[in-house]
Amino acid sequence: MTKTITTISITKSFSVFSSATFIAAALLVAVPAHAATDNLATCDRLAAHPDDKDKPSDIKGSYDIAKADVATALKACKAAVSPPDAPRRAWFELGRAYEFNRQKADAAKAYRKAVDAGNTTAMVGLGTLLVNGDGVKKDEAEARALFEKAANAGDVMGMSNLGALYGAGLGVPADFITARKWYEKAAAANSSEAMFQLGLMTQDGDGGPKDDAAAKIWFEKAAEHNHGGALERLGAYAEEGRAGQKDEKAAVAFYKKAADFGSDDAADALQRLRCKFTMKDKDGKVVGNICYTGD
Repeated sequence: MTKTITTISITKSFSVFSSATFIAAALLVAVPAHAATDNLATCDRLAAHPDDKDKPSDIKGSYDIAKADVATALKACKAAVSPPDAPRRAWFELGRAYEFNRQKADAAKAYRKAVDAGNTTAMVGLGTLLVNGDGVKKDEAEARALFEKAANAGDVMGMSNLGALYGAGLGVPADFITARKWYEKAAAANSSEAMFQLGLMTQDGDGGPKDDAAAKIWFEKAAEHNHGGALERLGAYAEEGRAGQKDEKAAVAFYKKAADFGSDDAADALQRLRCKFTMKDKDGKVVGNICYTGD
């Protein structure tokens, strides 16, 4: 199972104006107070992130912005940042709206505004763009500095992403011990991604002893949060009899749930288990598989 860099959940995937151009234009027009409040409320409702400590307590937030809501979020968030006293979270949420509208360069500018004002979730958003070179020049060193600042301020995604950088050796020498330290801090703060990554490191013996039983416990913790990757691993463990008895029925159940949460590996495994009877022609050439539809 290959470990990958944690690409944070604020950007699952993105106006004619750039953010800077819009600000300059907006300052020329007086915005009624009630309109500014309505725009911020809409921006919060559509673009707030669940882990942003700045979001209003009555707003749940979402890891994704629904495709049908992107244009509305973008319009509302642009208007929300137009007042000179706009809250920093509005800049972060504008960055998210730009990202989901595939305008990465504008997203980076908006995130930087929020970063300059101290929003730690925006630090993670901008850092992720810098790691991947999306809309900005790739800069792993600055990304690490941003993740570190966010992590030290208690941002869970910052901790998890910092662990990913150390684990992959991006912008820093690869250091599994330090990676584990940050993942453990994030896991203690209830990060399912960190729990999953700790499971992968433990099953592979990265930064500590190889231990399938301990890895399985991490996967089970992450699976309680419906982490697709962890559910897929539990399916594989059940199928292979790893850290327990073989149980194909349990494996199928885990794979089904993992596939529902977006795991392509689980979907492939499910198809393999359901179509495991190979058909061959008289010359021994494989011509297809017999599949069943039961659970």
